[in-house]
Amino acid sequence: MAVSIRLRREGAKNRPYYKVVVADSRSPRDGKFIEILGTYDPKKPDHNSALKLDRIDHWISKGAQPSDTVRSLIKKNKKKAEKTPPETAAPEASAEEASAPVAEAPAAPAAEESAPAAEESAAREEAPTAPATPE
Repeated sequence: MAVSIRLRREGAKNRPYYKVVVADSRSPRDGKFIEILGTYDPKKPDHNSALKLDRIDHWISKGAQPSDTVRSLIKKNKKKAEKTPPETAAPEASAEEASAPVAEAPAAPAAEESAPAAEESAAREEAPTAPATPE
């Protein structure tokens, strides 16, 4: 069985929308397929496709042949995937590292030192507060 990775047309008249599918090469364009691997919207500007690159690599390793259009979409998505992880991973890691020590470090000493201070402030609150008038 010859397997191909190709586009399956969806959407309305004059408003095409495609799904990237794995299908038997003998089945019709919009016919039976094995697995959906992503989407492609040619009318959308900039990044107009979303693909499961790990599943595409799996099917290519099994012998599936991508169509020319799908091959170019894979290439674009791999370039985007290479750029994206370092940019998003760095701020998340730095935010976690920055917030964790700040929250933990002041909490421990403040709890030990503030216990007597809390008792003193509680004692002040319990004492009646009268206006300071000289007698």
